[in-house]
This record gives sequence, structure tokens and C-alpha cells, in this order.
Amino acid sequence: MLGKIVPEAEAAIIRKSYAQQRVVFTNGCFDILHIGHIRYLTAAKQLGDMLVVGLNGDDSVRQLKGPGRPINSEADRAEILAALAAVDHVVIFQEMRASRLITLLRPDFYVKGGDYSIDGLDRSEVDALRSVGAEIMIVLLVPGRSTTRLIEAIQNT
Repeated sequence: MLGKIVPEAEAAIIRKSYAQQRVVFTNGCFDILHIGHIRYLTAAKQLGDMLVVGLNGDDSVRQLKGPGRPINSEADRAEILAALAAVDHVVIFQEMRASRLITLLRPDFYVKGGDYSIDGLDRSEVDALRSVGAEIMIVLLVPGRSTTRLIEAIQNT
């Protein structure tokens, strides 16, 4: 039986364990969880049977977001995500992009928030998604909600 937090090396086991179910995959930093994340993950879960969240490891968050990030460690962020009802599994990955994880997991659906467009997605991730036959879905964004805005608000108080 798989736990909610699954090592990246075992991501392919998720797909095998849920072969008859529609697996939804999303990924991100999820540094300071906010209502935008909750609504986004809830909407993602509704698109299939199983929601797997790929979580950027600490080094990749630093590369993506800059010095001073992440605020919360990858272990803490994974545990927080795993506590959410909508999330079935969390897989921490160390690369900046989830391309390798996508090929291991072979999801049916890939979901990003409304601050993304299909044309704006990373090309290597799109290529990986197409190679496994995943459908790309964009869900509505909660306006004005972001970790960056939260950090700025805290710093300005």
C-alpha cells in the first residue's frame, strides 16, 4: 500500500496501482498554501479519480523563485499537501521541470491554474505529456491570490 507521500522512484507504481482509474497530475512549489491553491487542487481532483501532486524540491524552488525561497521546506510542504482531502499522493521531484515525473506517472490529465496557458507551458513538459497521451487542462484562477503576494504583504507590514 502506498502512503500519501511517495518517493519519486516509486511514481510508476502509482500508475500501476490505479490502472483502471483516471489519474490527474499537477505540479508546483506550493510554498505558502492559500485559498487559490485549495480551490485549484479541488478543481483538479474533480477531473478524475486520483490526484497526484508533483512538488518541486527545495533546490528547484530556489532556482525557480530566487534566493530566500522556499519559505517552507519540501518535507513540510509535502506533509501539508498530503493533509488535504483532494490530494491522494504527493511526489517530491528535484528537477526544475516535471518532465521525467510525467513519463513515470503517465497521467490521464495534467492540470495547471489559470495563470498559465497551454502555449506558456514548458516545452519539455508538454512533450512528455503528449508522449504519454495526457490531456492538458487549465482551471480557473482565484484572482489576487499568490504566495509571492503573501510574502510581499508580510514584508510590508
